[in-house]
Amino acid sequence: MKQTKVEVNSDILADIVVKGMQEKKAADIVVINLKSLKNAVSDYFVIASASSDTQLDAIASSIEEVVFKATRQNPWQTEGRMNKEWILLDYVDVVAHIFLKDKREFYALEELWGDARIEHIQPV
Repeated sequence: MKQTKVEVNSDILADIVVKGMQEKKAADIVVINLKSLKNAVSDYFVIASASSDTQLDAIASSIEEVVFKATRQNPWQTEGRMNKEWILLDYVDVVAHIFLKDKREFYALEELWGDARIEHIQPV
Protein backbone atom coordinates (compact mmCIF):
# COMPACT_ATOMS: atom_id res chain seq x y z
CA MET A 1 0.00 0.00 0.00
CA LYS A 2 1.51 3.31 -1.11
CA GLN A 3 1.39 6.11 1.43
CA THR A 4 0.59 9.46 -0.11
CA LYS A 5 1.98 12.79 0.91
CA VAL A 6 -0.25 14.79 3.25
CA GLU A 7 -0.54 18.45 2.26
CA VAL A 8 -0.01 20.87 5.14
CA ASN A 9 0.40 24.60 5.00
CA SER A 10 3.70 26.23 5.90
CA ASP A 11 2.43 27.41 9.32
CA ILE A 12 1.71 23.83 10.38
CA LEU A 13 4.93 22.53 8.84
CA ALA A 14 6.97 25.12 10.77
CA ASP A 15 5.30 23.94 14.01
CA ILE A 16 6.11 20.32 13.17
CA VAL A 17 9.77 21.23 12.54
CA VAL A 18 9.89 22.97 15.94
CA LYS A 19 8.52 19.82 17.61
CA GLY A 20 11.24 17.74 15.95
CA MET A 21 13.86 20.15 17.27
CA GLN A 22 12.39 20.12 20.78
CA GLU A 23 12.40 16.32 20.92
CA LYS A 24 16.22 16.39 20.88
CA LYS A 25 16.59 19.39 23.18
CA ALA A 26 17.68 21.90 20.54
CA ALA A 27 18.66 25.25 22.06
CA ASP A 28 17.61 28.79 21.13
CA ILE A 29 14.88 27.84 18.64
CA VAL A 30 13.78 30.76 16.50
CA VAL A 31 11.04 30.85 13.86
CA ILE A 32 11.52 33.58 11.25
CA ASN A 33 8.34 34.37 9.30
CA LEU A 34 9.40 35.49 5.82
CA LYS A 35 5.92 35.50 4.24
CA SER A 36 5.58 39.27 4.12
CA LEU A 37 9.00 39.83 2.57
CA LYS A 38 9.32 40.33 -1.15
CA ASN A 39 11.57 37.76 -2.88
CA ALA A 40 11.86 35.55 0.22
CA VAL A 41 13.14 32.07 -0.60
CA SER A 42 10.58 30.35 1.66
CA ASP A 43 7.79 31.14 4.11
CA TYR A 44 9.77 30.23 7.22
CA PHE A 45 13.28 29.69 8.47
CA VAL A 46 13.38 27.65 11.67
CA ILE A 47 16.77 27.93 13.36
CA ALA A 48 18.20 26.05 16.34
CA SER A 49 21.53 25.38 18.02
CA ALA A 50 23.18 22.11 18.99
CA SER A 51 25.95 21.67 21.53
CA SER A 52 27.77 18.86 19.68
CA ASP A 53 27.96 17.24 16.26
CA THR A 54 26.16 14.20 17.74
CA GLN A 55 23.25 16.39 18.85
CA LEU A 56 23.31 18.17 15.48
CA ASP A 57 22.72 14.84 13.73
CA ALA A 58 20.08 13.80 16.25
CA ILE A 59 18.09 17.02 15.80
CA ALA A 60 18.19 16.74 12.00
CA SER A 61 17.08 13.10 12.13
CA SER A 62 14.30 13.95 14.58
CA ILE A 63 12.97 16.69 12.29
CA GLU A 64 12.97 14.30 9.33
CA GLU A 65 11.15 11.60 11.33
CA VAL A 66 8.52 13.92 12.81
CA VAL A 67 7.82 15.65 9.49
CA PHE A 68 7.64 12.35 7.61
CA LYS A 69 5.31 10.84 10.21
CA ALA A 70 2.94 13.83 9.98
CA THR A 71 3.12 14.59 6.25
CA ARG A 72 4.85 11.71 4.43
CA GLN A 73 7.31 14.33 3.10
CA ASN A 74 11.07 14.04 2.94
CA PRO A 75 13.19 17.17 2.61
CA TRP A 76 13.46 18.44 -0.95
CA GLN A 77 17.15 19.02 -0.28
CA THR A 78 19.61 18.59 2.60
CA GLU A 79 23.04 20.11 3.11
CA GLY A 80 25.82 19.90 5.67
CA ARG A 81 25.57 16.35 7.00
CA MET A 82 29.23 15.69 6.16
CA ASN A 83 30.84 18.77 7.74
CA LYS A 84 28.71 18.56 10.93
CA GLU A 85 28.66 22.29 11.65
CA TRP A 86 25.39 23.41 10.03
CA ILE A 87 22.69 21.11 8.67
CA LEU A 88 20.01 22.52 6.41
CA LEU A 89 16.76 20.64 5.74
CA ASP A 90 14.81 22.28 2.91
CA TYR A 91 11.09 21.52 2.79
CA VAL A 92 10.62 24.34 0.21
CA ASP A 93 8.13 26.45 2.22
CA VAL A 94 9.99 25.81 5.48
CA VAL A 95 13.76 25.56 5.81
CA ALA A 96 15.27 24.17 9.02
CA HIS A 97 18.77 25.27 10.00
CA ILE A 98 20.59 23.46 12.81
CA PHE A 99 23.90 24.99 13.82
CA LEU A 100 26.69 24.26 16.23
CA LYS A 101 26.53 27.28 18.57
CA ASP A 102 29.71 29.01 17.37
CA LYS A 103 28.75 28.61 13.70
CA ARG A 104 25.32 30.09 14.34
CA GLU A 105 26.92 33.18 15.84
CA PHE A 106 29.31 33.42 12.88
CA TYR A 107 26.60 33.21 10.19
CA ALA A 108 24.02 35.27 12.15
CA LEU A 109 21.05 34.36 9.92
CA GLU A 110 18.59 36.11 12.22
CA GLU A 111 20.30 39.42 11.46
CA LEU A 112 19.91 39.00 7.70
CA TRP A 113 16.12 39.16 7.93
CA GLY A 114 15.64 42.31 10.03
CA ASP A 115 12.22 43.07 8.52
CA ALA A 116 10.84 39.59 9.26
CA ARG A 117 8.75 38.64 12.28
CA ILE A 118 10.94 36.57 14.61
CA GLU A 119 9.45 34.30 17.26
CA HIS A 120 11.69 32.92 20.00
CA ILE A 121 10.42 29.51 21.11
CA GLN A 122 10.50 28.94 24.86
CA PRO A 123 12.29 25.76 26.03
CA VAL A 124 10.02 22.89 27.03
